[in-house]
Amino acid sequence: MSNFILLTICFSLGIVFRLSKKFPENTPQVLNAFVLNVSLPALVLLHVHNIQISADIFLPALMPWIVFLFSFLLLYILYILKRIDYKTLICLSLTSGLGNTSFVGIPLLQSYLGNGAIGYAIISDQLGTFLVLSFPGLILANLAEKGTWDIKFLIRRVFTFTPVIALCLAILFRLFAYPEWLELVLQRLGDTLSPLALVSVGFLLNLRTLKGHKLLLLLGLSIKLILAPTIIILIYCSITPNRLMFETIVLEAAMAPMVTSTIVAIDRNLAPHLASLMLGVGIPFSFLTTYCFLLLLKSGYI
Repeated sequence: MSNFILLTICFSLGIVFRLSKKFPENTPQVLNAFVLNVSLPALVLLHVHNIQISADIFLPALMPWIVFLFSFLLLYILYILKRIDYKTLICLSLTSGLGNTSFVGIPLLQSYLGNGAIGYAIISDQLGTFLVLSFPGLILANLAEKGTWDIKFLIRRVFTFTPVIALCLAILFRLFAYPEWLELVLQRLGDTLSPLALVSVGFLLNLRTLKGHKLLLLLGLSIKLILAPTIIILIYCSITPNRLMFETIVLEAAMAPMVTSTIVAIDRNLAPHLASLMLGVGIPFSFLTTYCFLLLLKSGYI
């Protein structure tokens, strides 16, 4: 519950800061830069280093890749049919194809399924969602920003992206134990991610832009909150070894858009108002939709 209260307060503060006009217009850019270059790398260095590798990680880690591919292909068809433009395609791929599997996902799962679900959630987040963002997600974002296919540029942008550097270091440092003080520092820095990101999104959120984005917002949230978990149910219902893992994977697929992928879309100027609406509207709606999926799971209909 404390995470939800913190999320609501920080999001509301962003709106208040914008309305008060006491903060400069580039406040979101400054906050986003800190999140992407300090907060997120700290979390990656901490959590990836501590993940225990086993055969069980395959299924929860694969789910975010399936959701992202499904979302991208569906949106790409609409792009080919000239229903959406290229930047909207990438914006919605980043926000409807990637879920909030940690900050919103973990406390919700803990409430819905208990502590036993947390391990599966961390695997899904760190080895699934984050890797999708770091490679196909970031490549598409850079391609949309640059406007041309320059493989050297894309490779350089991906491997100079601070969280990707942190990922490589975290894998390398798995050979060594972190000292207690370093874990504490990384945790404290990582704790700033969601508060600062939500302030940034709240600052950018302007419901007056809803009028021009209603259909696109409905499309993106329908994919993320309804279609994605439905596809995952169909794929995983007969291949998951235990019920808790299955329920965790389904509910993780149903989570709201990912905070960090939204920040990347905004940072790259990929339909930033639509991106902020996807997160700002998607998070409260996801509380309802995930609970509906939970009822279906517990009732035996799934």
